[in-house]
Amino acid sequence: MLEGYIARTPDVELLASFNDPVLALTEIRNLAPELAFLDIQMPDLDGLELSRMLPPETRVIFTTAFKQYAFESYEVSALDFLLKPIRYQKFLEAVQKGREWFALKESAAAAVQQEKDWVYLKTDGVLRKVEYADILYVEGMKDYLMVHLRSQKQPLVTHLTMKAAEDMLPKESFMRIHRSFIVNLPQITSVSAQGDLKVGDTLLHVSEGYKEAFDQYLKGLTS
Repeated sequence: MLEGYIARTPDVELLASFNDPVLALTEIRNLAPELAFLDIQMPDLDGLELSRMLPPETRVIFTTAFKQYAFESYEVSALDFLLKPIRYQKFLEAVQKGREWFALKESAAAAVQQEKDWVYLKTDGVLRKVEYADILYVEGMKDYLMVHLRSQKQPLVTHLTMKAAEDMLPKESFMRIHRSFIVNLPQITSVSAQGDLKVGDTLLHVSEGYKEAFDQYLKGLTS
């Protein structure tokens, strides 16, 4: 049933499912999923015991037919507790709690990151240190970003959303000017009357939805 719910939920991916909790423990440590749906009553190792052995970055949602386990589930910091039979709406609500928890975690990490003058970006399977001053602009492509740099012609490709990039980059230097572009403001060399920016060798257009904020920025420079 849960596999079916996951399959019909667009932004949730099933990494694996298990009937053996001991095997599940090994694979959860290897796969490092964000969410683990655990039944409480399982052979050899019950869900509560298993949850205490998982890595902290994996949040747990318990599933059970017995209400009496609800209190114990929150003692081990479960994200949610789903009582069988589980309706799809309740499943979606639990997943939303997961989204909100990870968004909050990401925002907190971004706040810490903004105190630095660089960021680590995962690209080609490795973490690369990128100084903010080296970034010309960021281009969004669904769940990926192309980070265009002064120091090289080939952009870095990393698995992040535009919202995550907005939260991560310092707001005093970076501004979103288009659904698909965030620009490093000190790297702008010219602004045309039509609202086109020149950044390096590239022209970027300020779209209507972001024009007011950018105009306010320009007024602040000339006042």
